[in-house]
Amino acid sequence: MQSVTLLGSTGSIGVSTLDVLARHPDKYRVYALTANRSVAIMVEQCCQFEPDIAVMLDEQSADKLAVELKSKGLTTQVLSGLSALERVADSDETDYVVAAIVGAAGLLPTLAAARAGKHILLANKEALVMSGGLFMREVEANNATLLPVDSEHNAIWQCLPVGEQQKYNYDGKGVRRIILTASGGPFRDYDLAALEHVTPEQAVAHPNWSMGQKISVDSATMMNKGLEVIEARWLFGLKTEQIEVILHRQSIIHSMVDYDDGSVLAQMGNPDMRTPIANALSWPDRIDSGVAPLDLVAVARLDFAEADHQHFPCLALAYQALEAGGTSTAILNAANEVAVEAFLQSKIKFTDIARTIAHVLSVMTPSSGDTLEQVLADDKQSRKLAEEFIR
Repeated sequence: MQSVTLLGSTGSIGVSTLDVLARHPDKYRVYALTANRSVAIMVEQCCQFEPDIAVMLDEQSADKLAVELKSKGLTTQVLSGLSALERVADSDETDYVVAAIVGAAGLLPTLAAARAGKHILLANKEALVMSGGLFMREVEANNATLLPVDSEHNAIWQCLPVGEQQKYNYDGKGVRRIILTASGGPFRDYDLAALEHVTPEQAVAHPNWSMGQKISVDSATMMNKGLEVIEARWLFGLKTEQIEVILHRQSIIHSMVDYDDGSVLAQMGNPDMRTPIANALSWPDRIDSGVAPLDLVAVARLDFAEADHQHFPCLALAYQALEAGGTSTAILNAANEVAVEAFLQSKIKFTDIARTIAHVLSVMTPSSGDTLEQVLADDKQSRKLAEEFIR
């Protein structure tokens, strides 16, 4: 019986994870669930899974949750704040930590899990985008196990050489390149002029996946794919030029590995996050995820196209930041988070997201990123500059 802490249980990844866990009560128990402010959903989850601890980042939400759980006779302990997130992430009572908090808020608890040598299921790509070198050093120094949950990185991981999956460096292992597939989001067929006028409602309506608002906007701008390029660099130890992005509108092939001998291995499946979650939870075995079998006859065709950097400037900016090194990727991520939030609040246009990020990257000098203090300081400064540019 494995004990699981789920960081970000009320988001789309968290809900999918709990769906998989519920199918295997003989294999997994929930030690802790965490969220920001979603009290009603957390109450339902606590009633179903009866975790030892529930953490709300927001203190007032924690107080409301405590009252609700007490009224239902549950003994779940309710905690609040960032320190509580770190406490459940590195607790001796948990074996697996599912890092599913969206954005920079997930960095510190995920880092705490790495330092505690946990079995980490990584869905929070920002941990590697913000502090890739630092984070991977902690993983290796503390013998943590890091398994990717993002569908693309999990696909690559499944296609890598058997027995090599925990070495985090595939350069020189016969891997020529990795190919990240991208649906292209809801605006893949728009011309550049039309992108000036798209709305938040249009941006969050992803054609293939069911995701939260922030990730959906990132998919529409292709920043999500840019962040995945950065994450892939650290997960797999490859050079920037060995990581390619192509458009694949059906989201059936989740990513591919191209080998020196000409072989290209692809992982395929229906677009459902329960597949990579179940794969990472059960590795090296396989368990039922609840996902329907892939019907290739119904799919009928698979289309591919170039990911045009002019059409998707956020993808180009991500490659630029990765090449620049240091905290450039943390600066990129912070500016993007501020810009996406402003767009969702209708304060800026869709195309202003890339303009904001480009401005911040142009005026900030990145640090080396060797310490957490540097990463957090540049994250804070980037947010300030982005907010000033938007105003």
